[in-house]
Amino acid sequence: MKKFDKDRLILGFAGPVLALVVAIALTSVVLLLSGSDPFEPYRIMFESATYVDVQVLIVNQAGTYYLAALAVAVGFRMNLFNIGVDGQYRLAAMMAALVGARVDLPGPLQIALIVIVAMLVGAFWSGIAGILKTTRGVSEVVSTIMLNSIATSLVAWLILPKNFGVQPAGSNNLTTGDLPESGWFPGLSMGAEAGEIYGFTFVAAACGVAYWFILGRTRFGFDLRATGASESAAQASGVDAKKMVLTSMLISGGVAGLAGMPTLLGDTHTYSLDFPTGVGFTGITIALLGRNNPLGIAFSALLIAFLDKSSASLDQYGYEKEIATIMQGLIVISVVVSYELVRRYGLRRQQQKVGEELAAGGALATEAGSGPGNDKNSKNGRNDKTEKEGAAL
Repeated sequence: MKKFDKDRLILGFAGPVLALVVAIALTSVVLLLSGSDPFEPYRIMFESATYVDVQVLIVNQAGTYYLAALAVAVGFRMNLFNIGVDGQYRLAAMMAALVGARVDLPGPLQIALIVIVAMLVGAFWSGIAGILKTTRGVSEVVSTIMLNSIATSLVAWLILPKNFGVQPAGSNNLTTGDLPESGWFPGLSMGAEAGEIYGFTFVAAACGVAYWFILGRTRFGFDLRATGASESAAQASGVDAKKMVLTSMLISGGVAGLAGMPTLLGDTHTYSLDFPTGVGFTGITIALLGRNNPLGIAFSALLIAFLDKSSASLDQYGYEKEIATIMQGLIVISVVVSYELVRRYGLRRQQQKVGEELAAGGALATEAGSGPGNDKNSKNGRNDKTEKEGAAL
């Protein structure tokens, strides 16, 4: 049975906790310097989160963020920085909505078609960066940044009325057309006033379980993590590093394609110019804060969603709701700094423990070397013991 490592558990929690404490402290300083109460906004946000309708909004938003963060985390585990999740997510949602609005299959088949199209489009778009990296050595950071811009322009062109877009009467908005009801994913109703939790939020949770199992309990997951840790060592053990890079990018993009499904299938039922943006970049923050752990990512997604939704009421009390945005940015900075501090402390602690174990081992060896069996008196000691045992007999 594997020994419980208390130090590792403490260090695992220390990074996120330290990052949050620092982010809250810095945000309070910003509020204080601006002449505002440094604590009142937090009270308002927590009070807002006690309402059921806000809680439903938080959970639904967390599901979207969770999928985006999982997409980022897959790349991180491979030592790849896929910052193109936002472009992959938007292009996938748009194409899935476009296909779903023009096809009307029986319920489960319609939903399956939309989801598969989203995953394939997301995987295709991230696969471009994967191919460029494995064949031409192009950094995935550069290629995914460029692909984000291309995706934005491509979506804007495709949604034009002269191409595939639809402009509702009396509106300046552009959409892909409404999905038929067979493509609506049923949710969990929380009451008439509170609304419902998106059904795809539960699919997001299932994706987290799959992520944990595949990466932590399968040969493929081991090969992926090994390649991310040391590409040369993985190649020496028979792993095709280039194949793993491409596969990781495809999986990351496929999961990114799923990030738009909670909103598309559970709320808007169409893709429009109002569709949420910036989800992929928020996913990077969440993956960093959650340390690529599915449970840590879940808590981080809930935290960021809480900041987003509970801050909406701040302007009613004279505070800018952008306070939550400031805190999110400070969390990113704090995560980088705090994790580095924790890493250095953990390294020193590990070296200290190794030194203590070596010292303890040396002391035992010295004691064993000077024991009764290794000096001249040991023979006398044994002879005396033998004579006493003989006398007793």
